[in-house]
Amino acid sequence: MNGLLLAFALLLLGVVLVVAPADGGPAALLTLPLVAAATYGIYKLEDRKFLIRLFLAALLSRIVIGTLIYMFHWQVFFGGDAITYDVIGDALINVWQGKPEYQRVVDLFYAGGSSSGWGMSYMVGAIYKIVGRNMLATQYVNCVLGAATAPLAYMMAMEIFPNRTAARVSAILTAFFPSLIIWSCQGLKDGPIVFLLAISMVATLKLGDRFSLKYLTALALALCMLLPLRFYVFYIVVIATAAAFILGRRRLTAQSFARQLIVMIVISLSLAYFGVSHYATQQFETYGSGAQLQRMRLDAAQSAQSGFGTDADVSTTSGAVSAIPVGFTYLLLAPFPWQFGSPRQMMTLPEMVVWWLAIPLLVLGLWFTIKHRIREIAPILIFTSLLTLTYSIVQGNVGTAYRQRAQLLVFYFIFVAVGFVLVKEKRAEKARKKLAEREAAHRPPHRRPERIKDQMPAVG
Repeated sequence: MNGLLLAFALLLLGVVLVVAPADGGPAALLTLPLVAAATYGIYKLEDRKFLIRLFLAALLSRIVIGTLIYMFHWQVFFGGDAITYDVIGDALINVWQGKPEYQRVVDLFYAGGSSSGWGMSYMVGAIYKIVGRNMLATQYVNCVLGAATAPLAYMMAMEIFPNRTAARVSAILTAFFPSLIIWSCQGLKDGPIVFLLAISMVATLKLGDRFSLKYLTALALALCMLLPLRFYVFYIVVIATAAAFILGRRRLTAQSFARQLIVMIVISLSLAYFGVSHYATQQFETYGSGAQLQRMRLDAAQSAQSGFGTDADVSTTSGAVSAIPVGFTYLLLAPFPWQFGSPRQMMTLPEMVVWWLAIPLLVLGLWFTIKHRIREIAPILIFTSLLTLTYSIVQGNVGTAYRQRAQLLVFYFIFVAVGFVLVKEKRAEKARKKLAEREAAHRPPHRRPERIKDQMPAVG
């Protein structure tokens, strides 16, 4: 298996260097240290042989799809935002090189820190600072982050439900689910967001059990990097994390209280240093009204043929609540069979069939985990519930709902994996009972010894 992965990686590298000689080499060289760092981190884990193979296979699958998108210029078809980030990233490089005429382009996108996603343009600019303007390099960096999310899903599952089968299933689904591959192999912010969300949840779960400077640093950095990528997701993660530390994973003691207090103080100071209050003021002034949310949702519903709920009004509390059932249905299940008309929608059909079949396992795993592991699952449950409700209210077309669902899938997969294990164990138990019954049926009947006249039955 290792030899096969290595051979495929070398073959893929050769193909990349041939089809993209100008960008392929620098992109590969930038990626190699990241791959080495991720492999080193995975090597410290318990199930490292499986996880390293999974990481490499997930990485190669993303690189293949990402390279095809780059070669055939499919960025507009799959995710036109990549072109925007490429333009802004290049403008940033020119500003850093002393060309102020490009500052206007940057300022229009930055919008004083109130726009959602301006951090991605700075990430692209940092990559271009190292290797020059190279969209393939951005894609490959995202490929590493997307592949590295699979071992993080394994770690989350093991923290919540310490079962290797459940952890492996959640990691495999994260590694190879088509939508997670497609959104993490392009120059889009989705891959980094999902990776940082996974880092945040792993660190929160670990810190809830015991204090660790490593995970405290990881949580602080992940939160600070989430804010400029998608600010409302950042606030939801902060709420979930704070609630998890308040509830605690174990019985409250003086030691656990001190640990949780220290963690919350350090995180608060880190966010303050990063300037969260400044960005929060800008963002709430821009997006903090119901009228603005309604404009955003209506624009999403009317700007695409797959729009839905155009008559919904989320500018009021009652309107937002009434929009949740329809929005939740589309977020969780769309596109529906009758909506497979365009090529992009048809491409999602195999994935959607698998996802629809997994819904019963999701429900079963969620019920079991809430019943038996509520403290352990608290941060993930609070985060997924709040983000699901948020997207149910503000999303207005099928394409956006499908894309935003990818931010939740990694956490949904944990429940799916738990449901899978429960069904598997139940079937195994039934098989054992049937085997025992068959063996008992073929066993000669036990004959009780004849009693001698006037003999008392045995006692005891």
